[in-house]
Amino acid sequence: MPVLIGVDPHKHSHTTAVLDQHGTLLDQQRFPATRDGHRALRRWAARWPQRRWAVEGAGGVGRLLAQQLIAQGEQVTDVPAKLAARVRALSPGHGRKADAGDAISIAHAALHASGLHQVSAEDHPTVLRLLSDRRDDLVRARTQTLNRLHQLLAELHPAGAGRNLTAPTAAALLRRIRPRTDAARTRREVASELVQDVRLLDRRISAVEERIQTAVTASKTSLTTLHGIGPVLAAKLLGQVGDVWRFPTKAKFATYNGTAPIEASSGQVVRHRLSRAGNRRLNHVLYLMAVVQLRHATPGQAYYRRKLAEGKSSREALRCLKRRLSDAVYRCLIADQEPPPTRPNRPAA
Repeated sequence: MPVLIGVDPHKHSHTTAVLDQHGTLLDQQRFPATRDGHRALRRWAARWPQRRWAVEGAGGVGRLLAQQLIAQGEQVTDVPAKLAARVRALSPGHGRKADAGDAISIAHAALHASGLHQVSAEDHPTVLRLLSDRRDDLVRARTQTLNRLHQLLAELHPAGAGRNLTAPTAAALLRRIRPRTDAARTRREVASELVQDVRLLDRRISAVEERIQTAVTASKTSLTTLHGIGPVLAAKLLGQVGDVWRFPTKAKFATYNGTAPIEASSGQVVRHRLSRAGNRRLNHVLYLMAVVQLRHATPGQAYYRRKLAEGKSSREALRCLKRRLSDAVYRCLIADQEPPPTRPNRPAA
């Protein structure tokens, strides 16, 4: 008899619930998130040879468990936490939060919902995502360090430092400063240490960008042929999208990245509003791509000007351009990736 095993993963434990094809609860267990606990989980699940797994947050806290199950030949479905929460809110327990009820809600969500993502083994897009996230962390730390350095230089020098501060500029300014008090001397020492921190972060950012360049080249993507997309943005796109075939149409992809407007019609009034949902990292990449195209004589700039001539505001025209760029990115991703065996026909790009 086929069953569905819902898993509510946590850092130290995994709570499971087994449902049959009619949604009847068959068994429920809790296992520690250790090697011995995983072996016990496998032995317990072997009671049902025809089984599927539903893991909440398979891209987050449940990533390790989901990947372990995939490596052992199991079929795993990723259940979003919001979907499981909605099922729990409509359950007879009036939405009470407990691990046992969460596991049942996760299983019910996977049993009745359609279009859920099937988890696959981590591959090259995961490498790109990790490198891209590492670069973002380093850039964020560099920006924070420069902000502190700006503040100290403003307290040491009447005019402070100008925009686009760099480590060589700050070092040159500090060499001209002759502090006369203990507080000023301490500020200068701290500022010198911050300059060294910025130089170290610059070297680390350069090193990770070289790794990104190598990884993007190995992916053989055509995204870098699009105006405004370099190796860094291409790595972010590939890492965040992963398997593009989970989006059957360009409209689905636009909904995922937040460039598709949301319909807000009522009665005879048909209208749309800006979407604040979707993957905001992908949305930011498309925004940067649009800004770059507006600064050069590109088809994107011509399209933007046509929208302005039609009476749209600058923000509305920019949103329209982002939607068009989303379609261009989707076409490149579809052309670069071979369809999986279960989908022999490519969607119309």
